[in-house]
Amino acid sequence: MSHSHRAEDKYFFAHTQRNFTQQNSLSFSHFLIMESLPLETAEKIILRWDSTASEDARDKMIFSGGVDRDEADLYLQAVDEIQRSLSSVSVSSSDKVNSAIQIAMARLEDEFRNILISHTIPFDPSTSEDDPSQTLPDLLPSSTSSPKHPLTNLEQDSTETEPETTNTTTTTTPLLRFNSDGAASSVHSSVSSVNSVNSSSYRSTSSIREIDLIPSDAVYDLRCIAERMLSSGYLRECIQVYGSVRKSSVDASFRKLHIEKLSIGDVQRLEWEQLENKIRRWIKAAKVCVRTLFASEKKLCEQIFDGVGTSIDDACFMETVKGPAIQLFNFAEAISISRRSPEKLFKILDLHDALTDLMPDIDVVFDSKSSESIRVQAAEILSRLGEAARGILSEFENAVLKEPSRVPVPGGTIHPLTRYVMNYISLISDYKVTLNELIVSKPSTGSRYSGDVGIPDMDLSEYEEKTPLDVHLIWIIVILQFNLDGKSKHYRDASLAHLFIMNNVHYIVQKVRGSSELREMIGDDYLKKLTGKFRQAATRYQRETWVKVLYYLRDEGLHASGGFSSGVSKSALRDRFKTFNSMFEEVHRTQAVWLIPDSQLREELRISISEKLIPAYRSFLGRFRSYIESGRHPENYIKYSVEDLEYAVLDFFEGIPVSQHLRRRSE
Repeated sequence: MSHSHRAEDKYFFAHTQRNFTQQNSLSFSHFLIMESLPLETAEKIILRWDSTASEDARDKMIFSGGVDRDEADLYLQAVDEIQRSLSSVSVSSSDKVNSAIQIAMARLEDEFRNILISHTIPFDPSTSEDDPSQTLPDLLPSSTSSPKHPLTNLEQDSTETEPETTNTTTTTTPLLRFNSDGAASSVHSSVSSVNSVNSSSYRSTSSIREIDLIPSDAVYDLRCIAERMLSSGYLRECIQVYGSVRKSSVDASFRKLHIEKLSIGDVQRLEWEQLENKIRRWIKAAKVCVRTLFASEKKLCEQIFDGVGTSIDDACFMETVKGPAIQLFNFAEAISISRRSPEKLFKILDLHDALTDLMPDIDVVFDSKSSESIRVQAAEILSRLGEAARGILSEFENAVLKEPSRVPVPGGTIHPLTRYVMNYISLISDYKVTLNELIVSKPSTGSRYSGDVGIPDMDLSEYEEKTPLDVHLIWIIVILQFNLDGKSKHYRDASLAHLFIMNNVHYIVQKVRGSSELREMIGDDYLKKLTGKFRQAATRYQRETWVKVLYYLRDEGLHASGGFSSGVSKSALRDRFKTFNSMFEEVHRTQAVWLIPDSQLREELRISISEKLIPAYRSFLGRFRSYIESGRHPENYIKYSVEDLEYAVLDFFEGIPVSQHLRRRSE
């Protein structure tokens, strides 16, 4: 065979072998060599690329665009020949062959590293699992563009809120503090022809979106090198190089996803306002990491190492992602074991929901024995998040019961605690699917607390058909009312105390009615009880205030015994008018600054007052006007017309001071 024909045969063999291997993903060792290189020729090829002995070899890489592809195929064939000769060479030449193998492995290690570095496609997660049109900035909103969590404004009167240290929970009862404003302090792979494994189960998971991290030609070269390093006993070096380079790539991807290197202690030392934004980012980033980044790293390991040796792909995968995965999940773990407080509930539930959604993907991406620790960590975090949610709900109930503020809110308006609690449980209703799974026991009430005057009683037998979560919400309203009843006792004016209860219970009723979810959970039966309570408070207010006023519009005590002029004592009548005027003016001056925030309730109470006051005054005035007008200075006694009183009632409950003297609009 001529030299030219031999070269052609080598060229034909190399490319036929490469193409055949790409189609069938089989090791070179499975093919018969059409014509082996002489050992001496193989050694020369190895030595020619010895970077320690040749400057030209140091400046060039065999597996690069600057070198003819034939050189790479020829070098691989030379390595194959050296490896085959190890079992048949004489003792005298074994040192020479071993030296050639060491040189070849050092070279292949450098080539392996260079291919990994130079051919890595920068990871840029341009789509989310929900909206493929979202770009990275959309996927990871900055803190300035992110909407505030609804808990930030829980104390505000809004029904449009959106549905969230030490490593142990504290037993101290958290106190709800308020300031003067009422603020409470489809997957495909271009390298599939190289991959020798069957399609893994996780590849059929619709949520996982693999991407190509390295081009298919480079993946083929990496697999060729890995096979030869393994067969020469250099597996550990191969794995170390792979893990080092790919881990650096994963770290770079983490930086793009704004995943910080924070220890559990670092996370627990952050202020909650900072953590809220970080949790929001973490949820989005974790989905990208598990479903795209880690899944794609697993795919790449399989393409390069599957079938090369026993579980080598798993080993390389864990060498690459174990550290980053632990870093990722440490954040959620830190949140799960942080100090519990009511404002954290909804972000913890967001984390719980996100991790629950990710668990099937975690189970299939980290499906090997070597990655069991990652699965276990994620499952334990999920369990602790659930326990944290249960604990926070219990502590919230205790905090509502024992909220200690004693200073009455001006004008008997809605207490900040009422706003906070009702907005809080409205948010709870938004998370009812999750919480119904987590809250499995009803609150401890009834006989356990019988005889304790500091805790209200509630008959749980009335709510046997309710879920535990529903009963917890009812219990929260019960203890809120109990607390409000205590606060009402700090008002010196009993009428104002009743108005305070009316305002607050009415607000509770309106919040329940305004949410279909909350109304369904609370139930119409309990809603009727609440409605009855605020109407009862309104009735008590009217009795406390207006029975006293109307008392002076009665006939009793006006008739003089033994006299004439129809038996009416003008002196007693003048005193009666003066006393009525004085009392009404005082009520008007005082109750104009009281406040009923709900316009409909305010109007209903004014109408109810007018229906009692105006007819009584009109009748009294009609019966006795003539007696006063026939005397001196009648204007000192009949100061107001019926119309004056009607207008005066319109000043009530506006929260605005009025002049000391009632204006006479009829003048």
